[in-house]
Amino acid sequence: MTARIGVVTFPGSLDDHDAARAARIAGAEAIPLWHDDPDLHGVDAVVLPGGFSYGDYLRCGAIARFAPVMESIAAAARDGLPVLGICNGFQILCEAHLLPGALTRNQHLHFRNRDQLLRIEAPGTAWTNAFQPGQEILIPVKNGEGCYVADERTLDQLEATGRIVARYLHGNPNGSQRDIAGITNEAGNVVGLMPHPEHAVEALTGPSLDGLGFFTSVLKHLTGVPA
Repeated sequence: MTARIGVVTFPGSLDDHDAARAARIAGAEAIPLWHDDPDLHGVDAVVLPGGFSYGDYLRCGAIARFAPVMESIAAAARDGLPVLGICNGFQILCEAHLLPGALTRNQHLHFRNRDQLLRIEAPGTAWTNAFQPGQEILIPVKNGEGCYVADERTLDQLEATGRIVARYLHGNPNGSQRDIAGITNEAGNVVGLMPHPEHAVEALTGPSLDGLGFFTSVLKHLTGVPA
Protein backbone atom coordinates (compact mmCIF):
# COMPACT_ATOMS: atom_id res chain seq x y z
CA MET A 1 0.00 0.00 0.00
CA THR A 2 1.34 3.44 -0.97
CA ALA A 3 2.38 5.62 1.97
CA ARG A 4 0.46 8.88 2.32
CA ILE A 5 2.54 11.97 3.14
CA GLY A 6 0.55 15.03 4.14
CA VAL A 7 1.91 18.45 3.17
CA VAL A 8 0.48 21.39 5.11
CA THR A 9 -0.34 24.70 3.46
CA PHE A 10 -0.39 27.77 5.69
CA PRO A 11 -1.12 31.30 4.46
CA GLY A 12 2.29 32.26 3.07
CA SER A 13 3.62 28.76 2.39
CA LEU A 14 5.85 28.78 -0.70
CA ASP A 15 7.31 25.31 -0.98
CA ASP A 16 4.29 23.13 -0.32
CA HIS A 17 3.94 22.08 -3.96
CA ASP A 18 7.67 21.34 -4.15
CA ALA A 19 7.46 19.17 -1.02
CA ALA A 20 4.45 17.32 -2.46
CA ARG A 21 6.32 16.74 -5.71
CA ALA A 22 9.33 15.38 -3.81
CA ALA A 23 7.06 12.99 -1.92
CA ARG A 24 5.57 11.75 -5.20
CA ILE A 25 8.99 11.30 -6.81
CA ALA A 26 10.04 9.22 -3.79
CA GLY A 27 7.03 6.97 -4.36
CA ALA A 28 4.48 8.30 -1.87
CA GLU A 29 1.02 9.73 -2.34
CA ALA A 30 1.04 13.44 -1.46
CA ILE A 31 -2.01 14.56 0.52
CA PRO A 32 -2.70 18.31 0.85
CA LEU A 33 -3.49 19.43 4.40
CA TRP A 34 -5.02 22.84 5.14
CA HIS A 35 -3.91 24.88 8.14
CA ASP A 36 -7.46 25.53 9.32
CA ASP A 37 -8.56 21.88 9.15
CA PRO A 38 -7.55 19.73 12.15
CA ASP A 39 -8.28 16.50 10.21
CA LEU A 40 -5.05 14.78 9.12
CA HIS A 41 -7.02 12.58 6.71
CA GLY A 42 -5.26 9.39 7.70
CA VAL A 43 -1.77 10.38 6.51
CA ASP A 44 1.26 8.31 7.51
CA ALA A 45 3.67 11.24 7.79
CA VAL A 46 3.59 15.04 7.56
CA VAL A 47 5.80 17.71 6.00
CA LEU A 48 5.66 21.30 7.20
CA PRO A 49 7.05 23.18 4.19
CA GLY A 50 9.11 26.31 3.79
CA GLY A 51 7.79 29.79 3.20
CA PHE A 52 6.57 32.70 5.30
CA SER A 53 3.58 31.39 7.24
CA TYR A 54 1.33 34.25 8.25
CA GLY A 55 3.89 36.66 6.81
CA ASP A 56 6.39 35.82 9.57
CA TYR A 57 4.59 38.30 11.82
CA LEU A 58 5.58 38.30 15.51
CA ARG A 59 8.21 35.57 14.96
CA CYS A 60 8.64 33.05 12.17
CA GLY A 61 6.19 30.23 12.86
CA ALA A 62 4.74 31.88 15.97
CA ILE A 63 1.21 32.20 14.55
CA ALA A 64 1.28 28.96 12.54
CA ARG A 65 2.01 27.12 15.77
CA PHE A 66 -1.61 27.84 16.82
CA ALA A 67 -3.23 26.65 13.58
CA PRO A 68 -5.87 23.94 14.13
CA VAL A 69 -3.87 21.46 12.05
CA MET A 70 -0.88 21.89 14.36
CA GLU A 71 -2.86 20.70 17.39
CA SER A 72 -3.52 17.43 15.56
CA ILE A 73 0.06 17.18 14.29
CA ALA A 74 1.55 17.81 17.73
CA ALA A 75 -0.62 15.11 19.30
CA ALA A 76 0.12 12.62 16.51
CA ALA A 77 3.85 13.40 16.62
CA ARG A 78 3.94 12.54 20.31
CA ASP A 79 2.37 9.20 19.34
CA GLY A 80 5.10 8.56 16.74
CA LEU A 81 3.86 10.20 13.52
CA PRO A 82 6.90 11.15 11.38
CA VAL A 83 7.02 14.92 10.91
CA LEU A 84 9.56 16.86 8.85
CA GLY A 85 9.74 20.64 9.18
CA ILE A 86 11.70 22.36 6.40
CA CYS A 87 12.93 25.94 6.91
CA ASN A 88 9.75 27.73 8.08
CA GLY A 89 8.51 24.28 9.09
CA PHE A 90 11.56 23.93 11.36
CA GLN A 91 10.68 27.27 12.92
CA ILE A 92 7.09 26.10 13.48
CA LEU A 93 8.28 22.88 15.16
CA CYS A 94 10.39 24.92 17.58
CA GLU A 95 7.54 27.34 18.28
CA ALA A 96 5.27 24.33 18.95
CA HIS A 97 7.87 22.91 21.36
CA LEU A 98 8.14 19.71 19.38
CA LEU A 99 11.83 20.56 19.04
CA PRO A 100 14.03 22.58 21.40
CA GLY A 101 15.69 25.90 20.66
CA ALA A 102 14.73 28.62 18.21
CA LEU A 103 15.60 30.08 14.81
CA THR A 104 16.65 33.74 14.80
CA ARG A 105 17.86 36.33 12.29
CA ASN A 106 20.95 35.34 10.36
CA GLN A 107 23.94 36.75 12.22
CA HIS A 108 25.04 38.79 9.19
CA LEU A 109 21.46 40.10 8.79
CA HIS A 110 21.34 39.10 5.12
CA PHE A 111 19.13 36.59 3.31
CA ARG A 112 21.17 33.60 2.09
CA ASN A 113 20.24 31.59 -0.99
CA ARG A 114 22.87 29.12 -2.17
CA ASP A 115 23.68 25.46 -2.62
CA GLN A 116 24.98 24.21 0.72
CA LEU A 117 27.11 21.24 1.66
CA LEU A 118 25.91 19.35 4.75
CA ARG A 119 27.17 16.41 6.75
CA ILE A 120 24.60 13.90 8.01
CA GLU A 121 25.24 13.35 11.70
CA ALA A 122 22.20 11.28 12.70
CA PRO A 123 21.22 8.65 10.09
CA GLY A 124 18.92 6.80 12.48
CA THR A 125 15.87 9.05 12.29
CA ALA A 126 12.66 8.43 10.38
CA TRP A 127 13.79 11.00 7.82
CA THR A 128 17.52 10.19 7.46
CA ASN A 129 17.88 6.40 7.49
CA ALA A 130 18.71 6.36 3.76
CA PHE A 131 22.01 8.14 4.50
CA GLN A 132 25.32 6.85 5.85
CA PRO A 133 26.91 8.32 9.00
CA GLY A 134 29.04 11.28 7.99
CA GLN A 135 27.68 11.35 4.43
CA GLU A 136 28.09 14.71 2.75
CA ILE A 137 25.16 16.01 0.71
CA LEU A 138 24.48 19.14 -1.34
CA ILE A 139 21.08 20.82 -1.10
CA PRO A 140 19.91 24.45 -1.33
CA VAL A 141 19.55 26.76 1.64
CA LYS A 142 17.45 29.94 1.51
CA ASN A 143 16.61 31.83 4.67
CA GLY A 144 16.80 35.12 6.47
CA GLU A 145 16.09 33.73 9.92
CA GLY A 146 17.90 30.41 9.94
CA CYS A 147 20.29 30.87 12.84
CA TYR A 148 19.68 28.01 15.26
CA VAL A 149 20.15 29.00 18.90
CA ALA A 150 19.69 27.24 22.24
CA ASP A 151 21.19 27.42 25.71
CA GLU A 152 24.45 25.57 26.30
CA ARG A 153 22.77 22.82 28.31
CA THR A 154 20.38 22.07 25.43
CA LEU A 155 23.19 22.13 22.89
CA ASP A 156 25.28 19.77 25.01
CA GLN A 157 22.30 17.45 25.39
CA LEU A 158 21.67 17.42 21.64
CA GLU A 159 25.32 16.52 21.09
CA ALA A 160 25.40 13.84 23.78
CA THR A 161 22.21 12.12 22.60
CA GLY A 162 23.01 12.19 18.88
CA ARG A 163 20.13 14.48 18.02
CA ILE A 164 21.99 16.85 15.70
CA VAL A 165 20.78 15.61 12.32
CA ALA A 166 23.03 17.65 10.02
CA ARG A 167 25.74 20.30 10.16
CA TYR A 168 26.85 22.92 7.68
CA LEU A 169 30.18 22.28 5.96
CA HIS A 170 32.61 24.72 4.32
CA GLY A 171 30.88 27.82 5.64
CA ASN A 172 27.96 28.42 7.97
CA PRO A 173 25.35 30.41 6.00
CA ASN A 174 23.51 31.90 8.97
CA GLY A 175 25.64 31.67 12.12
CA SER A 176 23.79 28.70 13.64
CA GLN A 177 25.38 27.56 16.87
CA ARG A 178 27.69 24.57 16.43
CA ASP A 179 26.97 24.69 12.68
CA ILE A 180 23.61 23.02 13.27
CA ALA A 181 21.49 22.64 10.13
CA GLY A 182 18.91 20.24 11.59
CA ILE A 183 17.90 18.42 14.76
CA THR A 184 15.54 15.66 15.86
CA ASN A 185 13.44 14.86 18.90
CA GLU A 186 14.34 12.07 21.30
CA ALA A 187 12.20 9.51 19.47
CA GLY A 188 13.67 10.35 16.07
CA ASN A 189 10.32 10.80 14.34
CA VAL A 190 10.30 14.62 14.32
CA VAL A 191 13.05 16.37 12.34
CA GLY A 192 13.61 20.05 11.68
CA LEU A 193 15.93 21.02 8.81
CA MET A 194 16.77 24.55 7.70
CA PRO A 195 18.02 23.69 4.16
CA HIS A 196 15.59 22.51 1.48
CA PRO A 197 15.83 18.86 0.42
CA GLU A 198 12.69 19.20 -1.74
CA HIS A 199 14.73 21.37 -4.12
CA ALA A 200 17.31 18.63 -4.71
CA VAL A 201 15.27 15.72 -6.04
CA GLU A 202 15.58 16.16 -9.82
CA ALA A 203 18.68 16.60 -11.99
CA LEU A 204 16.96 19.25 -14.14
CA THR A 205 16.29 21.71 -11.32
CA GLY A 206 18.48 20.82 -8.34
CA PRO A 207 22.20 20.88 -7.59
CA SER A 208 22.00 17.14 -6.83
CA LEU A 209 19.53 14.36 -6.04
CA ASP A 210 20.67 14.28 -2.41
CA GLY A 211 17.44 15.68 -1.00
CA LEU A 212 15.46 12.68 -2.17
CA GLY A 213 16.98 10.61 0.64
CA PHE A 214 14.89 12.42 3.24
CA PHE A 215 11.70 11.32 1.52
CA THR A 216 12.79 7.77 0.73
CA SER A 217 13.91 7.45 4.35
CA VAL A 218 10.42 8.01 5.70
CA LEU A 219 9.01 5.46 3.26
CA LYS A 220 11.51 2.91 4.52
CA HIS A 221 10.63 3.85 8.09
CA LEU A 222 6.93 3.32 7.40
CA THR A 223 7.17 0.13 5.38
CA GLY A 224 10.47 -1.41 6.40
CA VAL A 225 11.38 -1.67 2.72
CA PRO A 226 13.91 0.66 1.04
CA ALA A 227 12.20 2.91 -1.53
